[in-house]
Amino acid sequence: MSAASTPPEIPEKWVDCPQCGGPSLYAASNRFRPFCSERCKQIDLGAWASEQFAVPAQPGSDDLLAEGH
Repeated sequence: MSAASTPPEIPEKWVDCPQCGGPSLYAASNRFRPFCSERCKQIDLGAWASEQFAVPAQPGSDDLLAEGH
């Protein structure tokens, strides 16, 4: 196998866009995959950047010690 081998192809299939729920082609030809459009991709990125998708967690003991509690 050579070092310049081509990456495996992504099989084409239709999925639901994670942002709007509309149909989205999950294939190498869709540069926004798994999103249906650049708009949906940007909305999702903005939600992550503004921490709307934060995972709730209990503070660990190290966090409590660092805050002086």
